[in-house]
Amino acid sequence: MLLSMASDRPYIAAPEAESQNRSAVNPTSRSEAVQPLEPALYVVATPIGNLRDITLRALDVLGQVEEVLAEDTRMARRLLDAHGLRAKLSPYHDHNGAQRRPDILARLADGASLALISDAGTPLVSDPGWKLVREVIEAGHKVIPLPGPSAALAALVTSGLPSDRFCFCGFLPPRTGARAKVLKSLATVPATLIFYESAARLKASLSDMADQLGPTRQAAVARELTKLFEETRRGRLDALRDHYCAEGPPKGEIVILIGPPDHDGPGEAELEAALLRALETQTVKAASAEVADALGLPRRQVYQKALALRDDRD
Repeated sequence: MLLSMASDRPYIAAPEAESQNRSAVNPTSRSEAVQPLEPALYVVATPIGNLRDITLRALDVLGQVEEVLAEDTRMARRLLDAHGLRAKLSPYHDHNGAQRRPDILARLADGASLALISDAGTPLVSDPGWKLVREVIEAGHKVIPLPGPSAALAALVTSGLPSDRFCFCGFLPPRTGARAKVLKSLATVPATLIFYESAARLKASLSDMADQLGPTRQAAVARELTKLFEETRRGRLDALRDHYCAEGPPKGEIVILIGPPDHDGPGEAELEAALLRALETQTVKAASAEVADALGLPRRQVYQKALALRDDRD
């Protein structure tokens, strides 16, 4: 099972929570309840929106480590300031990771305790960090995860889609051809699929999803999770596609979820019979599109079947 987080969300709290954030108890004032940290790299999940969504343990660790490695130190400082923390910050991201890792490993060898955070959510999940964690493990140092917020999981539990099996698929390729190829490879995965997407590409992605996975697949689009304008829209893929084609791209960070394929759907015989009827009066392209939409099947799959039937008749 794969999980991931988008990496460019700001820390935002609902207005009524913001003032409470600034009066949060400083972990260093609870020294009697805080255990000394052992030397390790602490991978710390941080809020995806509302600043109150941080664990007490995360505050303890961020208040004690020698240094916090942050994807964006300005955003990290906002989080730490909101909770009264004065931890030392330094940048760690995709562009400087190769240069920073040797020094980080050396400090861990000297017994340092360091924390790794991303802009929002769980580090390494569509965020920088997995190469660092791999090298820390290979060097024999300890990695300690601090679980917490994840946009993928938050969207999953509010989607109403099956959650016993899910597959996080990250960001799809931006170009239509490559995106369609990835979606085709996922069409038969017996699990709820989870994607991150930008608002600008939402319409195109939903259109390709309906074509490749089938227009009747149940789906959900969640955006701005834990923030002031949080919204989850649920329905068939074709209905969601039509909605966002008409309304235009929404604002905010987006998670798309698609339910598993319906294995009780039309069989091969039903598909073939429907195509043969449609091919009597329509072109292959038109017939396959009509049958795909009627049966809730991926258009590419139906088109390939229609081509084979036409060739057999010829």
